[in-house]
Amino acid sequence: MEITLDMLLASRENRWKFQRQLIQENPGLTLVCLTVIMPGNVKRNDQSLIVAKAAIQALKEKFGQQICRMEERDLETGYEAYFLIQLPMLETKRLTCEIEDTHPLGRLFDIDVIDLDGTPVARAAIGKEGRKCLLCDHEARYCMRNHTHSREELQQKIQQIIDAYAQ
Repeated sequence: MEITLDMLLASRENRWKFQRQLIQENPGLTLVCLTVIMPGNVKRNDQSLIVAKAAIQALKEKFGQQICRMEERDLETGYEAYFLIQLPMLETKRLTCEIEDTHPLGRLFDIDVIDLDGTPVARAAIGKEGRKCLLCDHEARYCMRNHTHSREELQQKIQQIIDAYAQ
């Protein structure tokens, strides 16, 4: 199903509200929010579900018994998962970056550690540079803002990454 910009914006608002609720209800725990990087108007498809399941497994393996609660949402606007972790925020960020940087599908994971204000902790907070573009050596945000690559190029690269993983 193709989603509209209004649907995407509403889902981001709902995600932010849910994150705030989880933070308020669970003091002392660190909130991790997982989404899947999937450009275009279709956010939920076979590809995104393969990536989401791999990310969930990687998070469970990395955090194990330190996961106090997990919530999953399989939405047309994209798959979301929330983990409440019994570790300090920056240690959690370091470990989530390890997953993003080393897992074969990690470049397609968007794993945010959410601070008490509801803002994602930047990679710079643990001394890491921003993530690179899927297609070139620029920072991903640069290419996103400047529309450096076509949606088709990005989708083709994503399919190649998933195919290589699935084999």
